[in-house]
Amino acid sequence: MKAKIIGGGFAGCEACYQLLKRGVDVTLVEMKPLKYSPAHHLDTLCEVVCSNSFKSDDPLSSSGLLKAELRLLDSLILKVAEQTRVPAGNALAVDRYAFSERVTAELDAFDNFRRVNAVETTLDTDNYDFVIVATGPLTDEALIPAFRELIGDDFLYFFDAVAPIVTAESIDFDEAFVASRYGKGNADYVNCPMDKEEYLAFYDELVNAETVELKDFENNVFEGCMPIEVMAKRGPDTMRFGPLKPVGLRDERKNEKPYAVVQLRKENAEGTRYNLVGFQTNLKFGEQKRVFSKIPALKNAEFVRYGVMHRNTFINAPKLLNRYFQVKHVPKLFFAGQLTGVEGYMESTVSGLVAALQAYRIFQGLLPLQFGGDTVTGALCKHISADFGEYVPMNSSFGILDPLSEHIRDKEKRKIAYADRAIESMKKTINNI
Repeated sequence: MKAKIIGGGFAGCEACYQLLKRGVDVTLVEMKPLKYSPAHHLDTLCEVVCSNSFKSDDPLSSSGLLKAELRLLDSLILKVAEQTRVPAGNALAVDRYAFSERVTAELDAFDNFRRVNAVETTLDTDNYDFVIVATGPLTDEALIPAFRELIGDDFLYFFDAVAPIVTAESIDFDEAFVASRYGKGNADYVNCPMDKEEYLAFYDELVNAETVELKDFENNVFEGCMPIEVMAKRGPDTMRFGPLKPVGLRDERKNEKPYAVVQLRKENAEGTRYNLVGFQTNLKFGEQKRVFSKIPALKNAEFVRYGVMHRNTFINAPKLLNRYFQVKHVPKLFFAGQLTGVEGYMESTVSGLVAALQAYRIFQGLLPLQFGGDTVTGALCKHISADFGEYVPMNSSFGILDPLSEHIRDKEKRKIAYADRAIESMKKTINNI
């Protein structure tokens, strides 16, 4: 059996692994290093282009539950993420360079793996049993004509904002303290507190700062990656109930409770670079330096990377795909990753895993697997294939799971019920693999 994967990101690399270990001859077409998207810089596969956090690893969170499901499904991406993790409290965060290098090495080690560096321009399935398209939210313009031929102009777009990174040595630790929220984890975050006067001064500068001018079609911002300046313009307290919330954080050196707190998270294992958590932004670079330096602990901050905003492309999946990520009218063609409207690293990973598993089974003459809507995996499969009206990108959440058979008022007990049910359901599905 021969397969072609287009795109070497999270979904594409996971799809490769699932097929390679099953003996399929896999050709991966990846345009790097011949050409780079606006957000990519590394020659290696599976590049982490936004935050280095893969969200919570707590099994009683929806993102943690998805990781638990991926462990049961033997995900390469999750395994490597755990091998290259950096401290981040309850979150699974990685050293982005080590992570990308190890995923690349794992795939290159297979004898049945062939990597072709080329800019793909066609979706033809000639010479392959099936093709999986995982070109991501920054799909190159060279492939867009082939998309239009397949599905017309029925694309949807949103824009993703990336947070800046500062050097650790430029943080003023006299104005910051190290702690995790509610004391969870190993005090993995650097916290930059502000009193009310400092916060309001920062807020005033932020909402009046100069941004990169967007065209009309660039204003459809996904809520999960909202620029900090857009959030601020919703009201003075919006940030304080979002990424700058002070609850659960206290500087033991002082008695007063912070009015707002900016958290910094490690970007690498050495702890030499820190990401401004929740500070995705579309401010001009000079404005980022000026405004973010109003945060007392960052008054001398050196920026390794400024925040940028770029177009993310996704298809109107329910009109095109079934729950197996298979194109309805072209059975040999599958889509996976953020291009399908799943949003997030692990969500992209599981979409690539499912697309590969289903393609393999279908072209082996086996029945596709039926991932239940009581699992995060199955709920995402349902999301990309069920037309509920206007289609929007979706993260994992308990809200997309099938309802519990009984209403449980206690929040923690309800999460336990969702998690236990999902794991049991996934184990039953895996028995059919």
